[in-house]
Amino acid sequence: MRKISPDQLPINDDGSVFHLHLKPEQLADKIVMMGDPERVPVVAKYFDSVEFDQQSREFRTITGMYQGKRITALSHGIGCDNLDIVMTELDALATIDLQTREVKTHQGIAGQASNDAPFRQLTMVRIGTSGGLQSFCPIGSYVASEISMGMDGLLYFYKAKKSVEEWQLSAQFVRQMRWSRWLANPYFVRSDAELLDRIGYDMIKGITISACGFYGPQGRHVRLGLTNPEQNQRLETFEYNGLKICNYEMESAALAGLAALMGHKAMTACLIIAGRYSGEMNTNYKGSFDELITKVLDRI
Repeated sequence: MRKISPDQLPINDDGSVFHLHLKPEQLADKIVMMGDPERVPVVAKYFDSVEFDQQSREFRTITGMYQGKRITALSHGIGCDNLDIVMTELDALATIDLQTREVKTHQGIAGQASNDAPFRQLTMVRIGTSGGLQSFCPIGSYVASEISMGMDGLLYFYKAKKSVEEWQLSAQFVRQMRWSRWLANPYFVRSDAELLDRIGYDMIKGITISACGFYGPQGRHVRLGLTNPEQNQRLETFEYNGLKICNYEMESAALAGLAALMGHKAMTACLIIAGRYSGEMNTNYKGSFDELITKVLDRI
């Protein structure tokens, strides 16, 4: 079996993974994820019981029981770079013996197979808030990301990226958008189809953009000028096989891409709180977000 050296996967003295400070037995196979650590107890308030509660930096984790299901609520912070940390460490908790540093199985990893120990597949649903780009995604609606686009270039650092990328969609997007060669080449990844149907069957489905920033990369102009002021107008008109770009957020592409490469199931569902089409914003969205939480907990 392959052994992972300490410089490749740091492990704390107590046997937990470096950033999340979690041990394998503290993680449920069903995970509800969100960016803000303050949202984790909002999810956990629906649990029937809590067995574990831990915070390290922006990573808050609560594991408990919900209607007979063991679920972990976990915050991942903002941005695809944070998802690289979180997904790698969650996968390590599921597939690596942290005491011996040996990989227990290669099953599920794109392009690899093994007859080693059974693969522990994680199911991850990210819930978040988002800005809608279309008139059919009004404030208060829910969008399930069928396909996510990453602006950040993260997946290009992983060897098997081509096995999960929608490369034809990427090529068409670059062509239609006249995407600048000075920007990272965008990548497109599908959410897990079964999970998407189970969680998002009554939600708006489409393409979600994971922006590499909140302001300029999402077309916001405060004091600094934009290199492409028409970006959002072009995004609104883009269409691929009947799918349109529905919304902006900042993590779904990394989640979907890394999960697919690792053999886990993942998707993102967002509440629309900003209408980029209408220019409106709703900062008082608590009730609608609570409804999204309960939908996901019931269906995961």
